[in-house]
Amino acid sequence: MKVTEEKKGIEEQEPKLNIKEYLTHLFDIKKGTSKAGTIQDIKDGISIKGHTAWILIFSILIASIGLNVSSTAVVIGAMLIAPLMGPILGVGLSVAINDVVTLKHALVNLGAMMAISLVTSFLFFSIPLFQEATPELLARTKPDLRDVLIAIAGGLALIVSLSRRKEMLNTIAGVAIATALMPPICTAGFGLAIGRFDYFAGALFLFSINSIFIALATFVILKFLRFPNVKRIDSQRQKFIARIASVIALLVLLGSIYTFYGLVQEKKFTKKAQLFVNTLKNEGISIIDRDLDDFDFAHNQITITVFGKSVTDTDKKKWHELLSKLDLANTKLIIQQGKDNSHMIKEFQNLKETYADQIKYISERDAAIKDKDLLIKRLKERLHELPFVQISQEARINYSGLKAISYAKKISTDFQKIDTILVFTTQWYDSVPKSEEQFIKLEQWLKTRLQVDTLQVLKK
Repeated sequence: MKVTEEKKGIEEQEPKLNIKEYLTHLFDIKKGTSKAGTIQDIKDGISIKGHTAWILIFSILIASIGLNVSSTAVVIGAMLIAPLMGPILGVGLSVAINDVVTLKHALVNLGAMMAISLVTSFLFFSIPLFQEATPELLARTKPDLRDVLIAIAGGLALIVSLSRRKEMLNTIAGVAIATALMPPICTAGFGLAIGRFDYFAGALFLFSINSIFIALATFVILKFLRFPNVKRIDSQRQKFIARIASVIALLVLLGSIYTFYGLVQEKKFTKKAQLFVNTLKNEGISIIDRDLDDFDFAHNQITITVFGKSVTDTDKKKWHELLSKLDLANTKLIIQQGKDNSHMIKEFQNLKETYADQIKYISERDAAIKDKDLLIKRLKERLHELPFVQISQEARINYSGLKAISYAKKISTDFQKIDTILVFTTQWYDSVPKSEEQFIKLEQWLKTRLQVDTLQVLKK
């Protein structure tokens, strides 16, 4: 009974699990926020002058080189040292706390930062050696919906990290890499250098999207954390500044929503257009793989290049019906094709079959040659086999003083080549006259009989 009461008392002391309180505690970012410190940190990072200006120049140069050689590691290294976030965070902060003075300061430094970046990348890419349009550069000439999502998530992560006012360098470095502000501004300079203003406009648009959404994320988080507005002595001026800041924030927000919506629609258009092309390919229509400009969302048109057959009016009608099914009824379809080259395709197929037959013939011929080479090798080995029994019997008949004879092959080298020498070892009767003369004749006879010069006869 006593144990039961003690157990009941322990259960009453244990706190009951409250999911709502736990989740609130888990995701709460208001506690521990240093508002004054965060504001000061952001303001201190706005200015682009002196050492920060030179660091920006060097980082832009490194990023341009990385883009030119398509080295992701070099580009990431440049992003880690580039002081690009300061003015953008300053814009978001100043709008959030109605600080027009800081807003002017941030916009001036943001303009200076963009000017320095463009001039540096323009000068680098003005050198003819570095004007190749690499995949890393082309990837930054057109914004994508995912770039917007990355900018939003990166901006939120960065301002939440800064609001804690702790040493969170890993978070700041990670956001600098993820949002990728440097590659687009470098690509814009590349576009100017080679006279491709479409590259310049696309890259600058991508940079603007990243910057706007980072500033917007800063604005939203600081408003959520209820950072205090800047107070002025003149209340009328304070109200006027607040209205200006609110209008700016509203314009940025509306512009961001419009940009996001436009990218979503472009993504949907591109996906449907690709589905249309893939459907035609599955039906046996030969279409050259699309270029970046074949799916033109701005002009609502799709361009396909057909080869191998003449497109009939029936085909066009069928394809327009397919566009309607894919909710692309108002999309203009531009069909490009040359003359009917079905005969060329047939000739190509014949050449392909002939090539396959030739490859098969060559393979069979090589196999036959290999077999013949193996047979020749075996015959040569047999040819070089010494008929020792017959030679020894002939030697016994010709040279009566010969008591015994043995035979072996000796392999020697002078480190330049390897020789195989036939060696005969002989044994003679001591009672036989002129055995030395017979020994010399035996050596000459063996060389003549075997038709070899590298032969040795030894006396045992």
